[in-house]
Amino acid sequence: MDLNLKNLFTKNTRILVTGGAGFIGGCLIRRLLCETDSKVFNIDKLSYASNLSWLNLHKNKSNHTLIKVDLKDLKNTKEAIEKINPDFVFHLAAESHVDRSINGPHTFIESNIIGSFNLLTALRIHWEKLTPIRKERFRLLHISTDEVFGSLSDNGHFNENTKYDPRSPYSSSKASSDHLMKAWHHTYGMPIIVTNCSNNFGPWQYPEKLIPVVISKILQNKKIPIYGNGLNVRDWLYVEDHINALIVIAKGGINGSSYCIGGYGEMNNIKLVNEICKILDKQMNQTIDSSELIEFVDDRKGHDKRYSIDSSLITKEFKWKPQNNFKTNLETTVNWYLNNQHWFN
Repeated sequence: MDLNLKNLFTKNTRILVTGGAGFIGGCLIRRLLCETDSKVFNIDKLSYASNLSWLNLHKNKSNHTLIKVDLKDLKNTKEAIEKINPDFVFHLAAESHVDRSINGPHTFIESNIIGSFNLLTALRIHWEKLTPIRKERFRLLHISTDEVFGSLSDNGHFNENTKYDPRSPYSSSKASSDHLMKAWHHTYGMPIIVTNCSNNFGPWQYPEKLIPVVISKILQNKKIPIYGNGLNVRDWLYVEDHINALIVIAKGGINGSSYCIGGYGEMNNIKLVNEICKILDKQMNQTIDSSELIEFVDDRKGHDKRYSIDSSLITKEFKWKPQNNFKTNLETTVNWYLNNQHWFN
């Protein structure tokens, strides 16, 4: 697994990350700033979940340029792409919280479908004007989710051949954007790759997702809400492992292809919450059991039962695998939040 970014991005490479003020996009930009001398451009509308406080930690922060643009605005998107003049694009900008999509789907349609369409429109104009050498080098990675595949029973795994079967406004909007990407590759020849990942976790994640929510509730001695009976299963992927997968796919992936990225961290929600409770109780020398804070609440509408990804293709093709086991990555994550409680505030 070749993770040397300087073999892929030279000092003159102009890299665009959409949604770079988000959780996964921010992690990617930090790696790019640390390990390359490339110019990194970040298109982000700066919504409620945006965070750039980590930028001050990097000595190469001058290589980062933030352009505040909402991709649903085609005119501003075209102007931003013309200004950035990118050689490589990682498209991560998306609304991603399922509960919010159920309560307000309109925003997800605008951001994930219209925004992706506008980005493709602007990038196609840009790509077709490039010199032959730059045109050959150009590539767009569209980062999507395993939720586009629907829900699994107790057996089986998602892979690159799984049929799409989205069940929520969020997953259907992401499925739509995936189809747009593939259509633009096959119709116009644009060099595009789609990746579908499982649930990410790690430091800096906005505290509306399950793992930071649980940690926050325990630290505040508040009830920990668990949907339904807590037996819904997710495949947990450490965010740094996800970035490693994106790097190797960016280097060796085949244009027009899809790649599934899972974390080999399959676990039901109640077990995950109990694991977090154990870690925090040990770290904080708790005399009480934090699991007593667990409270079962009404299940989410249309709650998918199980997600699980078969990552054997990228393991075979690129020698990718998670760097540490799930338990180690979970402990690292919990300890980060414990040592950065001010960030919750």
